[in-house]
Amino acid sequence: MTARGVRLDTPLKELKGVGDVLERGLARLGLVTVKDLLLYYPRRWDDYSVVERIADIHPGLVTVCGRIEHLESRRSFRNKRLSVTEAIIADDTGTIRAVWFNQRFVKAQLKMGERYVFKGKFEFRNNNLNLQSPTFERDNGRMEPSIVPIYSENSAVTSKTLRKLIAQVIRLADELDDELPETVRDAENLVSYAEAIRSLHKPVSDQQLQAAKERLAFEELFMLIASALALKHDIKLETAPAIEFHAADAEAFLGSLPFALTDEQKKAAWAVLQDMTRITPMNRLLEGDVGSGKTVVALMAAFIAIRRGFQAVLMVPTEILARQHFATCQRVFADLDVQVGLLVGSLKPKEKQQVKSSIAEGSVQLVIGTHALLEQDVTFASLGLAIIDEQHRFGVQQRRLLKSQGAAMPHVLTMTATPIPRSLALVVYGELDVSIIAELPPGRKQVSTKLIMENERAQMEQTVDEAISTGTQAFIVCPLIEESDSLGVKSVKAEYERLANGVFAHRTIELLHGKLTADEKQHIMDRFKAGEIDILVATTVIEVGVDVPNANIMIIESAERFGLAALHQLRGRVGRGDKQAFCYLLCDTDNPITLKRLRAMERTSDGFRLSQIDLEMRGPGEIYGARQHGVLDLRMANVLDTKLIVRARTAAEAFLATGNVVEYPKMLKRLNKLKAITTLD
Repeated sequence: MTARGVRLDTPLKELKGVGDVLERGLARLGLVTVKDLLLYYPRRWDDYSVVERIADIHPGLVTVCGRIEHLESRRSFRNKRLSVTEAIIADDTGTIRAVWFNQRFVKAQLKMGERYVFKGKFEFRNNNLNLQSPTFERDNGRMEPSIVPIYSENSAVTSKTLRKLIAQVIRLADELDDELPETVRDAENLVSYAEAIRSLHKPVSDQQLQAAKERLAFEELFMLIASALALKHDIKLETAPAIEFHAADAEAFLGSLPFALTDEQKKAAWAVLQDMTRITPMNRLLEGDVGSGKTVVALMAAFIAIRRGFQAVLMVPTEILARQHFATCQRVFADLDVQVGLLVGSLKPKEKQQVKSSIAEGSVQLVIGTHALLEQDVTFASLGLAIIDEQHRFGVQQRRLLKSQGAAMPHVLTMTATPIPRSLALVVYGELDVSIIAELPPGRKQVSTKLIMENERAQMEQTVDEAISTGTQAFIVCPLIEESDSLGVKSVKAEYERLANGVFAHRTIELLHGKLTADEKQHIMDRFKAGEIDILVATTVIEVGVDVPNANIMIIESAERFGLAALHQLRGRVGRGDKQAFCYLLCDTDNPITLKRLRAMERTSDGFRLSQIDLEMRGPGEIYGARQHGVLDLRMANVLDTKLIVRARTAAEAFLATGNVVEYPKMLKRLNKLKAITTLD
């Protein structure tokens, strides 16, 4: 026990001032122990060190100090569900009006006649210049500290409460594990972990705060990159079959295609084929925008492997896509003497067993499938290449499941149509070599994209109906299956009912979502491809890989709910024929940041540019989800900070090269945990 009996594992309920209500509120924030509290980072810091006179302020971010001369809380005249709290603040030079919306607790925190320091945006809104929802601190005449941490809160826990609790235990920061090796810390001139944590919660100066943020951001990147590099090293210790490159094989494949490869497809294919000639397992990511031709490159690599006597496997996320690829591969390899098999979960037991037997015997040379490929009883006669298309990454365990008894580790090629900025790729895919196809095949038309507000819906639906009259088909995508009052977003079932019984009652409409059986989904898609369905109302089950050349209209409901990467993927489902395609983004918000983000879809069809915008505005977690179960837990690092990423990568490479990791058990434990996370599928 430390002084006063408080330790890192002490429950917060034992701290002074923590009753039952506060304890439950802290728990909702994930705060149970003292250690949790110390590692709860502020979301921002308000600097009250520079205070302006009210008479001198101009629109923008301002800090003023004054007494409360008027204070009231009422319902909005325009919207009775909206509460408005107003205060008149005065100093010796004048007065200013402050306004808070739906923050009625503010009235209880402020007292008439008392002096406070306020910080917020001074701007023109509702025909008045007001201080909009400012934060505030009581003026004690000293304003120490002048830099105040602001935390994520809930109804029971305020930042002020958190600061008081942290002040009780901040001394225990010295007992937190410092996982960054001292040699790295000294070489990079970084402060200790304990000092960084203390400075986050109670910074004395901006310089001290920046040093703390730099230390923590560097450590996050260093550990993540080091784990990826260690994983890359582990993979290189395995042995893969050396698949010789014969120019005649490549010429035979290219000669069977009705088109020529683009220059960037050729470069990517050459990098893949060179990797396959080595006994070190290939571990390459092939990035390319929607429609850039990644699959052709992958199938060329598969053909080369098959010609040299090996099997290849292509794993995809959905049965719809698996069956689509199966049909494509049967066409591509019809005259090339390649036997293609399909292994998906919905096959009847007898069919599934026949396919598995053919794979084990080697009579099936190219296998297309879903996760059914990872079943324990799937064995290959001579697997040389594994291709993973969209959303699936194989870790070490998955590679071994694909590895036949006594055979070598297969080469692995991963494909993604979600363009990733280089700075993020260095962190997220540090264990992979990356090839990028940044150009589209000639003749591919850009999809005309338009943001549609709710009051423009009727006109848009009329335009779509007229287009359907000419023979085209349409997708309508909704973010949910069932109606959700809490989210207030479109339900695919509700939208289907509205359209089928309303504006498009004279059209053939079908409903597609993930809860349907594989056979039901396939039947609907077959009918849609055959032109028997005018409008397909769907969830994002159609986001990846669905190819219907006659579908030239994409309507996305509640577009604000999607990241730009997802919207770009959905947009890529249309415009695959020779007609002009259109994408309509339905939006029901007046949030200027959201509208700015969605307007980017109108301006550009460059997936890399869109992912960069999304990264800047939403952060990596929003774009790429909890990739690999939370590996992107970057609370302090900015993945747009290329300089710090390169610095962390250089330091990680240098440290791992020394081979001294075993001397740092705390770091080793964290690296092994991160490696385990990144190898999960």
